[in-house]
Amino acid sequence: MRYMVMHYQTQDMEDGVPPSPQLQAAIGAYMQEAAMSGVLLGGEGVASSAQGARVEVQDGAVRVLDGPFAEAKELIAGFAILEVGSLAEAVEHARRFALLVGSERVDVRRVIEMEDLQQAAPPEAAQ
Repeated sequence: MRYMVMHYQTQDMEDGVPPSPQLQAAIGAYMQEAAMSGVLLGGEGVASSAQGARVEVQDGAVRVLDGPFAEAKELIAGFAILEVGSLAEAVEHARRFALLVGSERVDVRRVIEMEDLQQAAPPEAAQ
């Protein structure tokens, strides 16, 4: 099963404070270990919200807001796609990473794959 793990910004991340060289090395070692074991399929960090935008759609009207956005702890800092055997295994990887980077919140969500959608489709839609 595939899971997406998303970790949230700390204020230092949002302010553009780079991790220490020691933390960068520890994150690199963890990511390499996960990749070599076949668990990590992909993952990246993202720049602060000051370098981004938000697109909001309401009743067909589109509004674009330039960053930065308030509440760093509500902003995604990065993601990883994991190939693991269970939610519990994905949660363990999320726990380890959250402790490593100091993130207060990490979401773990199963990735929906084509087979999931085909199983959920009504019989007439599958024809």
